[in-house]
Amino acid sequence: MSSPPPSPPRTYLDWAATCPVRPEVAHQVAEDLTAAVAGRGNPASQHSSGRHAAGLLAEARARLAAALDVDSHEVLFTSGGTEADALVVSGRARAVPGGRLVVSPTEHPAVLDSARAALNHLGADLVLLEVDQAGRVVPASLDAAVRHGGTGPPASLVSVMTVNNETGLVQDVPALVERVREATGAHRPGQAGYVPVHSDVVAALGKVAVEPHAWGLDAVSLAGHKLGAPVGTGALVAHRELVLAPVTGGGRQERGVRSGTQDVVGARALALAVELAVAERQQQAARMERLRERVLRGASTLGGAHATLPTDAASSPATAHLWFEDCDAEALLMGLDLAGVDVSAGSACHAGVSQPSHVLVAMGLGEQAARCALRVSMGTMTTEHDIDHLLEVLPAALEGARRAWTARASPEGLRERRR
Repeated sequence: MSSPPPSPPRTYLDWAATCPVRPEVAHQVAEDLTAAVAGRGNPASQHSSGRHAAGLLAEARARLAAALDVDSHEVLFTSGGTEADALVVSGRARAVPGGRLVVSPTEHPAVLDSARAALNHLGADLVLLEVDQAGRVVPASLDAAVRHGGTGPPASLVSVMTVNNETGLVQDVPALVERVREATGAHRPGQAGYVPVHSDVVAALGKVAVEPHAWGLDAVSLAGHKLGAPVGTGALVAHRELVLAPVTGGGRQERGVRSGTQDVVGARALALAVELAVAERQQQAARMERLRERVLRGASTLGGAHATLPTDAASSPATAHLWFEDCDAEALLMGLDLAGVDVSAGSACHAGVSQPSHVLVAMGLGEQAARCALRVSMGTMTTEHDIDHLLEVLPAALEGARRAWTARASPEGLRERRR
C-alpha cells in the first residue's frame, strides 16, 4: 500500500500568537535537562544541589535584568505574560483596597479581565481610558483618570501596553508616564499621590525598544513564548517600591508576590531568549518592516481591503493588520488554512462563538470591521517566500470569504443564524 503524499510545508505567519523555540534556547534546555544539573535541586533547599540550583536561578535573573537594563531584584519569574499581568493588576487592587485601576480599553484580556475581576470582587474602581481611531490613548482622558481630588478613590495603577497584541500599534509610553507624573505632581515612589504605571511589553520586546527605567515605568510584563523560549516562561519586572499583595498563598518564592517552586531550566531559557531578542532587535526590525510593507501593499490592491492603522501611527514592524469589507473572517482563515497559511483574525473566540475584536470596537471601526480583520505577524524565520505565498493565495481566500459573508447576510442566512 502506497503511503500518502507528504503534506506541503506550511507558511507560518502567526508569530504574535506564539513562535518556535530558538535553536540556541532548545539546545540549552536539552543540555540542562539531560545533565540534570539545573533541574536537579529545588532552589529553596539548603543542600548542595539546592544551592547550586539557586545559583543558576540567580544567574538567570541577573542576565535577564542586564538585557532590560533593570536591577536583578526587580525580576520576578512567572509562567508567562498573562500571570505577570494578573499579578500586578490584582496585586495592586489587593494592596490598595478601593483604589482606582486605570487601563486602556485595548489591553490584552489578561489586564482587562483582571481589572474587571478586581472591580467585581475586590471593591476596586475601574476607569477605561479613551483611545483615538488608531488606538492611541487620549492624553486628556489620562489626566482626568489619575488626578486626585473630588469624591473618587485614588488611582492605584495605570496600565497601558507598549505594543498592541492585535494591531501592532506602538503607544508613546514615555510620554504617557510623564503625563501621569505631571497630572499627579508626584514624580517619585513614596511621594503623596504617586501613581505606579505598568506596561505589558509582551508584543514589544524584540520588536521595538523597551526601556523600563528610562521610561519611568514601575512594572512591565513579558512572555517567553513570544521570544523563542518555551511556553510557560515569563516575568514581571517590578520596582522594589511597588507594593503588590500576593494573589495566592504558598511559599512566596518570588519576592513574596508569587508562590511556587521556581523553574530553573525555564528561567535560564527565558534569560537567553531575551538576550538574543534584544541583541538582534534592530537588524530583525528592519527586515520585518520590509516584509510588513509588502503585505500591506499587496493586500491594498484587493478591493475593500484596508490597513487598520493610519499611516501616521507608529507600529510594530512584526505586525500587518488589515480589515476587509463584506468578509467572513472565519471563512477567510479557513481558506488561508487550506492553502497552507497560518494567520489569525483580529477577534477573540469565547466558547466557540466568534466575537468582534474589543480592540477594533474601542478604536471606533464598527462591528463589521471588528469581525472581518486579519493579523499577519512575522518573526525571525519569516522569509520573502512566506509573503509571496500569502499574497498568492489571499485573493481566492478572500473571494470565498465574501461569498460566505453574502450568504450569511442574506435573509435566509439571517433566519438560519437566529435559530
